[in-house]
Amino acid sequence: MYLLVIIFIALILIAMGVRIAQEYQRAIVFRLGRYHSTRGPGIYLIIPFIDRQVTVDIRTNTVDLEQQETITKDSVTIKVNAVLWFKVTNPEDAIIKVANYNRAVYQFSVTALRNIIGQHSLDEVLREREEINRTLQKIVDAATENWGIKIEMVEMKDVEIPESMQRAMAREAEAIREKRARIVKAEAELEASIKLTQGAKQMEGSPIALELRRMQMLSEIGIDNNTTTVILMPSDFTNAAKSFTEMVNKDKKKKEE
Repeated sequence: MYLLVIIFIALILIAMGVRIAQEYQRAIVFRLGRYHSTRGPGIYLIIPFIDRQVTVDIRTNTVDLEQQETITKDSVTIKVNAVLWFKVTNPEDAIIKVANYNRAVYQFSVTALRNIIGQHSLDEVLREREEINRTLQKIVDAATENWGIKIEMVEMKDVEIPESMQRAMAREAEAIREKRARIVKAEAELEASIKLTQGAKQMEGSPIALELRRMQMLSEIGIDNNTTTVILMPSDFTNAAKSFTEMVNKDKKKKEE
């Protein structure tokens, strides 16, 4: 009879000590208050009333860093939020060396985010976000490595700029665009003046060619505006045309004779 009672009690204790850890879990077992072993995944046994276990999830965790109001290096107040991804690589350290590793990672990441924003100007925060993300990841990872935690990635989601600063940046961007437009126009005018100078030099030795070009331009103006154009012919051009006509007539008379 007593043997059956002992066997029954033993079976109950064994049943109470059976534990199952999922593939993504690890169980930290403490025996009489001291770290004993890390169990899992799968089925394992602990001693009831003597062993105590703490289960740790070793999957990648996502932490949403709430929006932080901070001041940049050039004294501009902005609001920044970010997302952090981390995983537990050493479950024993994550439980033994830090009281609440989730909260510890969050608080240190928020502090590091505020500090690193304060070391950069607003332009750098907007232009060099990838570099700031990598720097923030290295800082947080170096601090949490001793806790058995690996920081996989950090990304700033949004940078909120004051409305007055947004208007100032819009005016600055508009001024830059206007400057570029004026530069392009000035370069085009310079190139056109160079071409006109080259054309003038070529026509300098031929007054008739210059007059023909002038007549062509006047005819184009008349076509475009549908107006009557009065042309004043220079005497040199008229004399040259008259001489050319007389030469043609002389040649015709010689051929007839």
